[in-house]
Amino acid sequence: MRGVGLLLLACFLWVGSGALAQGDEAPSPEQLLRDGNQAFERGAFELAAEGWTNAAAGYERIGDRQAQSETLVRLAEAYQALGQHRLGLQALQAADQLIGEDAKSSQRALVLWGTGRLYLALGQPGDAQRHLREALQLARTREQPGLAAGILIDLGNAYGSESKHPEALAAYAESAQLAERSGHTAVLARALINRAVIASRIGQDLGAKADLDQAMGYLQRLPASHDKSYDLITVGLTYQTLRAHLPNAQADLSQRALAALQEAADSAEANGDPRAASYAWGHLGALYETDRRYQDALEMTQRAIFKAQQAAAPEALYRWHLQAGRLHHASGRMDEAIAAYRRAVFALQSIRPELVAAVARSSGGSFRETYGAVYFGLVDLLLQRASTLTGSPEAESYLKEARDTVELFKIDEMRDYFRDDCVDAARSHITALETVSKTAAVIYPILLPDRTELLVSLPSGMRRVSVPVTAGPLTQEIRVFRKYLEKRTTQEYLPHAQRLYDWLIRPLEPELAGASIDTLVFVPDGPLRTIPMAALHDGKQFLISKYAVATTPGLTLTDPHPLSREKMMALSGGLSEAVQGFPPLPNVTEELEGIKRLYGGTLLLDKNFLVARVEQELKEQPFSVVHIASHGQFESDVQKSFVLAFDGKLTMDRLDQFVGLFRFRDEPLALLTLSACETAAGDDRAALGLAGVAIKAGARSALATLWFINDQASSGLVAEFYQQLHDTSVSKAVALQRAQLMLLRDPVFYHPAYWAPFLLLNNWL
Repeated sequence: MRGVGLLLLACFLWVGSGALAQGDEAPSPEQLLRDGNQAFERGAFELAAEGWTNAAAGYERIGDRQAQSETLVRLAEAYQALGQHRLGLQALQAADQLIGEDAKSSQRALVLWGTGRLYLALGQPGDAQRHLREALQLARTREQPGLAAGILIDLGNAYGSESKHPEALAAYAESAQLAERSGHTAVLARALINRAVIASRIGQDLGAKADLDQAMGYLQRLPASHDKSYDLITVGLTYQTLRAHLPNAQADLSQRALAALQEAADSAEANGDPRAASYAWGHLGALYETDRRYQDALEMTQRAIFKAQQAAAPEALYRWHLQAGRLHHASGRMDEAIAAYRRAVFALQSIRPELVAAVARSSGGSFRETYGAVYFGLVDLLLQRASTLTGSPEAESYLKEARDTVELFKIDEMRDYFRDDCVDAARSHITALETVSKTAAVIYPILLPDRTELLVSLPSGMRRVSVPVTAGPLTQEIRVFRKYLEKRTTQEYLPHAQRLYDWLIRPLEPELAGASIDTLVFVPDGPLRTIPMAALHDGKQFLISKYAVATTPGLTLTDPHPLSREKMMALSGGLSEAVQGFPPLPNVTEELEGIKRLYGGTLLLDKNFLVARVEQELKEQPFSVVHIASHGQFESDVQKSFVLAFDGKLTMDRLDQFVGLFRFRDEPLALLTLSACETAAGDDRAALGLAGVAIKAGARSALATLWFINDQASSGLVAEFYQQLHDTSVSKAVALQRAQLMLLRDPVFYHPAYWAPFLLLNNWL
């Protein structure tokens, strides 16, 4: 009971608006439960959570454990609808505690069912399937076909999320049989709908249509409800999907899609459910947009916006503002389109990060795939508007807004990757970099569907250059360049290095020539994060021969303070021996000893390079440099990214716990070096981990590698880099440039595979 009481205390954070005036009689738990049920049915999930929280607390006070447990299961549903999945799991854990010894009860099956659904929403289908199968077994044991039918739908969803299509179809078929036998019409309709969705994915289009037609018949018999509205929306969207697969039935499918979405809107309006109404009207607008009926589409979209505002549902609101922006643009209303896109970005900013992540997972995409169109749609229009105002002061304001929008996207994408407060902690230290560095040009390559824009920030102001290369060919060229760049025995990379130079650097040369620039700072986007810009080639020499090169995930994520050379002290650690299946790095010993000679501090090698020892040293000593020479990997899932220690793995979370302590000091960590890491070629999201490693660690700068390279070359480059840092007139970017040029001049290591993968990340000063 103690854990349950603590949960309810935490849950009371939701409460406030429902406080009673002195002398008022508190509503009964039963009344609070009914209030929560009614709120949930009309899509008011926050009110439902509040009502059920107070009801559970009331049942706890009177000692009704069963009612308390049942209410906590409902509370978990509200949390799931709000995207608060971790809180939902806590509520279900508390409900499970209350069940006690009755491990085979129906209530236990409900807890397992809810837990499985939450794990599925969290993107953990394996855990979801395990809990759902256990729940299904209990429902079968207790001969509850209606309960089993509901569980089977979510089990089918879990199979479908892993493309286990035969298993998903079998689960939906069994659910439909059980629901029909037990008279659960709503469950039967949903089983048919979900089966149709999977069938449409695998080309069983006629079967999908038959299931949808049958489901529509069942849904029309049901009274208006929250579930009915959303089921009708799914029917309408699936009919719309089938239009492309069944060209001979396009007109009929369009009419059926319109009818389903209209009925969904009518059901939601009758039920007083503005959230569901918003989605129904919005998808109707999208259907009209597909048919280029822009005025009808805009009317439906405006209704959707109004309903989303009524429901205080920013996760719907941003979609419909985005849709309105597209419609205005298609109709030639540029200013109205820009205003709508701005509102979409603003609405997106107000969504809780966990709900942002949940929406991306439910759509099966990454943050970029789900939300990128909002930010880059606005950027595209702002750049188009600026192009019509060339030379005027107003043009620069549009360019700056475009840059700031890109920065906003970078911040939100990084937040989504790390899913903690490290990004916000980093931003608390930021000041405008334009006022700090007068010899650097900051370049934003922006990949758009119909062109590439190069936005460059110079000491004299913002400039833009449009290049007639679309995102597809540019991405393909980047992938091939990266592939050949790692082949040390050939020069197959060279034509691709030159082509990328022609697209990304040569158009800027007139602007760069007119400024006293010695450093190029790239804010790469998408696939550009996976290649070293230093290895681009103008036909005579590499870019690194002309400029120092640095990379940052965003200016607003970069602490602009220059490196303080006074009293620099290093923690050096690494592995020279083979450990945990990774090969030895024999040159690491010399590399670490060289750093200790230059900067003093502590050296932890091989058996002394232990996770606990690293933590102890970082807590006790004010290091300004942390240098780790060990194997490391950056993955698309931050939980799988790590740096190898002798006795385990320093994950990004462990790195945050240990090195991240420095972000709370007056002087944060100046430099984190990881000299034997690798990031999978072609994995743009994995490159986010590399780009953000300094942010995660609370360091101003990081030096890390895109791929694992020759141990001898790595040690030589790193030694030269640290030697150059002794010169107080040299920035970190120039120190790296000189170290890379040293290898470039060596006949053994001239190939860019040896020197190019080193990236200086974040602060380059």
